[in-house]
Amino acid sequence: MAIWKRDIDLNVLNETSKNTLIEHLQIQYTDFDDNSISATMPVCSFTHQPLGMLHGGASVVLAETLGSVAANFCVESGAYCVGLDINANHIRSMRNGLVIGKAEPLHLGVTTQVWQINITDERDRLVCTSRLTVAVKRK
Repeated sequence: MAIWKRDIDLNVLNETSKNTLIEHLQIQYTDFDDNSISATMPVCSFTHQPLGMLHGGASVVLAETLGSVAANFCVESGAYCVGLDINANHIRSMRNGLVIGKAEPLHLGVTTQVWQINITDERDRLVCTSRLTVAVKRK
């Protein structure tokens, strides 16, 4: 059974990223299933840190983007989610290519949600693992 309370349209999601940090980092929503949502981000000059490797902050942007979007699709109309805490462990460095982030729920509560976001390279090797906690608010 799907966790989503609203329909997900990847084209609409990608369109709403216009003029945001998400667009600037070229994050693209690519896939979803009953329990997860995924996106990609290039590893290149604008996601590098000064040593020419993927910036940990860029990985965290991808993780928070996926977790926040997913969280907001898991609440009824009239509710919304905002980030409370995020952590990330950077496992593998990358200099170029594409990373793929996948967000899956660990806890979908009434007042909080916890999401696990794993970021892998194109060979499915773990690059970063992150956990995002969000608060569920009412409008």
